[in-house]
Amino acid sequence: MGSGSSEEVRVLGKWASPFSNRVDLALKLKGVSYKYSEEDLRNKSQDLLRYNPVHKKVPILIHNGNPLAESLVIVEYIDQTWTNNPLLPQDPYERALAHFWAKTLDDKILPAIWNACWSDEKGREKAVEEAMEALEILQEALKEKRFFGGQSIGLVDIVANFVGYWVAILQEIAGLELLTHENFPKLYKWSQEFVNHPVIKEGLPPRDELFAFFKASAKK
Repeated sequence: MGSGSSEEVRVLGKWASPFSNRVDLALKLKGVSYKYSEEDLRNKSQDLLRYNPVHKKVPILIHNGNPLAESLVIVEYIDQTWTNNPLLPQDPYERALAHFWAKTLDDKILPAIWNACWSDEKGREKAVEEAMEALEILQEALKEKRFFGGQSIGLVDIVANFVGYWVAILQEIAGLELLTHENFPKLYKWSQEFVNHPVIKEGLPPRDELFAFFKASAKK
């Protein structure tokens, strides 16, 4: 485990991106200080093109000159490099389950919710139905736990940041009621615990600015 002071940690990100935010949250939970560079994806910096020539996307973590891309890969690297406040369980089965749910969030749950929030009138009913199914699956995974990681925030909680924070904003803009206390009481309670966790609260982008950003996108 590094001391932090002698290490160079940089993040290239986009403030409104939940994928980028995952890296911020993981570093903050570990207490790692880092330099953040905001990227304009319409005018990509030389650093972005140099450090992620394959996908040319954010987030990118640069640790002592070594770049890593893809938020799930980065968060796991952070967890293995700075071993305090572990984000993954020690038990191999529990660890495998956490990986499964992190992947399921990215492959199935997040796309379903995103599609529902941005669908046109014609496809909205089916998109909303799929989003509700996705949220039901996620709520079942939570069981009776406070966080997906148990009593403390873990990998799956970080990967579900979109559900915990972004969804409330997007559903308001879209005029939908997806994640509500009535529809998904356990998952809604989790979302409130998540956004009010002191480290998470400090690490999330300002709600008003995020709302304005996506509201402007919706008008285009």
